[in-house]
Amino acid sequence: MNNTRNSTSETGHAKNIANFQDLISFCKGYGTNYNPVKEELKIPNLEALYQNALLSLEDTYSKKISFNSATNQRAEAFKNLNPLATKIINALAVSETNPIMLNNAKSFNKKLQGTQKTKPQTTIAEEETEQVTKSISTSQQSYNSKINNFSNLIQVLMQSEAYNPNEEDLKVSSLQNKLLNIKDKNTALIIAYTEYSNARILRDQVLYHTTTGLFQTAKEIKQYVKSVFGATSPQYRQISGIQFVKGK
Repeated sequence: MNNTRNSTSETGHAKNIANFQDLISFCKGYGTNYNPVKEELKIPNLEALYQNALLSLEDTYSKKISFNSATNQRAEAFKNLNPLATKIINALAVSETNPIMLNNAKSFNKKLQGTQKTKPQTTIAEEETEQVTKSISTSQQSYNSKINNFSNLIQVLMQSEAYNPNEEDLKVSSLQNKLLNIKDKNTALIIAYTEYSNARILRDQVLYHTTTGLFQTAKEIKQYVKSVFGATSPQYRQISGIQFVKGK
C-alpha cells in the first residue's frame, strides 16, 4: 500500500494515486496473463504514470505551502499599515499649514483606511473552486489599492517642506522602505499563487486527462482485466471494488 504523506493521503487525489498503486500490484500478480495490446496499459507505463502522478501531487503540496507562507507574510507586512497612516496624518497636521496639501494627504488616508479588509487565507482547499479564485482576485485588488494609496500619501509628504518628524518610523525614508517591503511581499504572493495554480493544472492533467489521465487509465485496466478473466472471475473481483473519484 502507498503511504502518501499527511492526512490527505486517504482522500481525494492522494487516495486515487494510492489506489492506482494497488491496481498495478494486482496486475503484476497476474503475470503473463496480463498482456494488453495498448502500450499505455503495460506495466512499465503504468508505473511511470504512477510516479508522475505522485510527483505532481507532491509538487502541488509544496507550492501550496509556499503560497500559504507568502499569504501570511503579506498579511503581516500590511498589518500595521492603517494605524501607521493615521500617525502620519497626525504628524502632518501639526506641522503643515497648507490646507490643500493636508486635505490631499487626508484624502489618500481615507481611501487607504476604507479599502476592503480581507482575511489572510492560511489554508486553501485542494479542490479550489471558481468562487475561491474570485475571492483571491478581490483580495488582490484590495492590497493593490492599499499600496497605491500609501504611495500617493508618501508623495504628498515628499512635497511638504514642513513634514519632518523626529520619530524614525514616520520619516519619509522609513516610509519608503515600508512601501518597498509591502510591494515585495505582494509580488511574492502573486508569484506563489501563480506557481500553485500552475501546479494544480499539471496535477489535474496527470490525474484526470480524458484520454491519458490516471483516472481514465484505471478504468481501462478494469475493462481489460474483465475482458481477459471474465466479469465473475476472482481476478476482476480483486480490482473492481478499487474506487477512483474523478476530480472536479
